[in-house]
Amino acid sequence: MPAQSSPTTPSAPARPPGGAAGPPPAAPPRPALRGRPFRLAFPPVSGMLRPRPALTGLLVAAGAFLLFCRGLTLGDYPVPFADVVRALGGAGDPGTLVVVRDLRLPRALTGALVGVAFGVSGAVFQTMTRNPLASPDMIGLTEGAGTAVVASVVLGRTGGLGLSALGLLGALATALLVYALAWKGGTTGYRIVLVGIGVSWICTSATDFLVARGSRFQAQEAIGWLVGNLNGRTWGQVDTLAVALAVLLPVTLAMTRWMRTLQLGDDVAAGLGTPVQAVRLALLLAGVGLVAFGTAAAGPVAFVALACPQIAQRLAGTASPPPIVSGLTGALVVLGSDLLAREAVPGTELPVGIVTGALGAPVLLWLLIRANRAGSGG
Repeated sequence: MPAQSSPTTPSAPARPPGGAAGPPPAAPPRPALRGRPFRLAFPPVSGMLRPRPALTGLLVAAGAFLLFCRGLTLGDYPVPFADVVRALGGAGDPGTLVVVRDLRLPRALTGALVGVAFGVSGAVFQTMTRNPLASPDMIGLTEGAGTAVVASVVLGRTGGLGLSALGLLGALATALLVYALAWKGGTTGYRIVLVGIGVSWICTSATDFLVARGSRFQAQEAIGWLVGNLNGRTWGQVDTLAVALAVLLPVTLAMTRWMRTLQLGDDVAAGLGTPVQAVRLALLLAGVGLVAFGTAAAGPVAFVALACPQIAQRLAGTASPPPIVSGLTGALVVLGSDLLAREAVPGTELPVGIVTGALGAPVLLWLLIRANRAGSGG
């Protein structure tokens, strides 16, 4: 009888001759990931589209406006707050309009615009260098602008240029010197800060030499300007500063997205397509322009560019200083400091820089203590 066939069973794969094992079976394909693909998303360009920064900016702007109007009520001819608001709208008696709009408004506008310029400039430098201690008055830019202006006062040679142009040239020359000395196959925020501190002391020494060399009248004029002062501001200074802000602020805000990529480090920023050195140079020039025109209008008002971005960052709850909120905070601080300078000592108007220096020094100490505890140098 024919042998019955056994049911077929799967047989093991045949070994090649010689007993060598064959190639392992191919691994089964992995299931495709479900959901949306990963995309690196950045916040909006201005940083003001999120609820908390937007609300913070509105509240700070409202506070700055109240201080702005309060400053217009002070003087030898007191004007009630309600009359000031009506005068700003073009209503009221002719005498009040002349006092408010012609005599007092240039000072208040200069203070607000200077605060915006310093606040935004400080936010740019602190974000670009990833260091809360990096501000124009810490890395020599305000000192460079001040040296140029004091040199024109003492030497009596302006070359036909106004204070704004001289301040811009001085700050720009200082910035280029810092950038060149910090260059080593590129620049880093750490080197910019260290080199800037050294250049700052050089400019300070040059300014002291010029003041000592000048006459008593020239020294008084230079020292009064170096402290930071809003007395005697005119519409010419307001117009120049307003035009500078109208040009530089949009340029700075347009680069905010690249500023945030620099926060991630140069290598990561370059991997994300950011032209690191070109962006850093453009931000440097924009920040220099802001601080130069602000310094030319009111002098180097101390600590505004250092403290205001840090205050704005904590109020807005952002990872880096938001430029718009920093500028509004700068306006609030300068206007408030000017009120204190005018009312702290009856019968005497102190320079606004004295008050900002007294308020900003504790902030600097706090930043140094915080950096020391973190062990990062800022």
